[in-house]
Amino acid sequence: MQVWKFGGTSVGKPERMHAIRDLVTANTGRKIVVLSALSGTTNALIAISELAKANSATETEQKIADLKTHYDSFIKELYSTPESLQKGQQIVENEFSYIRSLVKVKAFTSKQDKEMVAQGEILSTQLFQVYMEEKGESSVLIPALDFMRIDTDGEPELNTIEALLTATLAAHTDKQIVVTQGFICRNPRGEVDNLKRGGSDYTASLIGGAIRAEEIQIWTDIDGMHNNDPRIVKRTFPIRELSFEEAAELAYFGAKILHPSTITPAKMRGVPVRLKNTMEPDAYGTLIANQTTDREIKAIAAKDGLTAIYIHSTRMLNAFGFLKKVFDVFEKYKTPVDMITTSEVSVAVTIDNDTHLEAITADLREFADLEEHDHDLSIICVVGEFKADNEGIALKVFDAMKHIPIRMISYGASEHNLSILVWTKDKNTALNALNERLFYYEDAMKSIFSAQ
Repeated sequence: MQVWKFGGTSVGKPERMHAIRDLVTANTGRKIVVLSALSGTTNALIAISELAKANSATETEQKIADLKTHYDSFIKELYSTPESLQKGQQIVENEFSYIRSLVKVKAFTSKQDKEMVAQGEILSTQLFQVYMEEKGESSVLIPALDFMRIDTDGEPELNTIEALLTATLAAHTDKQIVVTQGFICRNPRGEVDNLKRGGSDYTASLIGGAIRAEEIQIWTDIDGMHNNDPRIVKRTFPIRELSFEEAAELAYFGAKILHPSTITPAKMRGVPVRLKNTMEPDAYGTLIANQTTDREIKAIAAKDGLTAIYIHSTRMLNAFGFLKKVFDVFEKYKTPVDMITTSEVSVAVTIDNDTHLEAITADLREFADLEEHDHDLSIICVVGEFKADNEGIALKVFDAMKHIPIRMISYGASEHNLSILVWTKDKNTALNALNERLFYYEDAMKSIFSAQ
């Protein structure tokens, strides 16, 4: 059994939904199809929530009406029979009645906020299932809220998900296609919750891990993960194969095609993940698994919005316990550290969430001296197979960066990652320089020497 996930752009137009049906039914074998909300819907629902919190009744109603108009038009193109259109209209009426009931709650809390955002996936999956029924396909819709669970820390409970999902699937063994929602789940209180933005990828991986799927396929509008950011760098190409570790590094450090959490459940259960393009379904895409190609340097990714904190010990040299105190502060405020460099008496770290920066700074000053923080920084992450006895990797990277100021360097903690901190204003220049030096320089040299 395979798990196929389709994102918002893949279901954003009626003809795209038609194409998804063609894709999932053209290949034999049972599948679980995970759908995101229609593109633009989640943002619209968030905007409605914000207006409701601000008690802007007129603007809230107008925003709801605008979104409903979009769905009214969508289903008219999605279905070809009056019966299916009537079912689709009833779904839209029911869900938008519920949306209106949410905004009328006097105290609009995070509970209503999460219920509001969940309606995007609930709508898309119901509409798609009616379309599958119209076409006579062997399919069934199972609500993700029946099996997807998170704990008090917001982390998925994989064993619970496995038990609940296995029982649900056992009741539908006669169906070839099982449709469900991405992103949404229930928390320990039984309330509607979610896996945060981009969580549909995570849903697919959790489901794939839970059922020990043959393969998890993430379908987007890009032909696999590229070796660099194609929005910034002109000469990029899709990577055919990555290891789980390499893919996790790239996702965390900015590769937008993949949610950072996606790899973990798949890796835990040894399930390959394939990134595919709905616009070019025959393209190979990117396969993420235990095996990988021998190419030394695979890809480059960048993460923006970093703040650097420079911490100096006020105690004598060789004092122990300093690093523990530093990290206890970040743990206290649940603020992850992206990058760290150390010397005998100093530590420099970067964070991508400065919500608690003032409190963190105050706690650190109790036992350390701090320099002025640096903002507007970006981490550039070079990913590949960097074994300890490999030669020349750092030289290639720093040769490309020779005209670009570098704030921090992290290398050696992982065999898959060399990270460099730069000013965000220099990021685009750095990505292009690294792309040319790491992926095209040697090919160009070979061409020159072979021509002589």
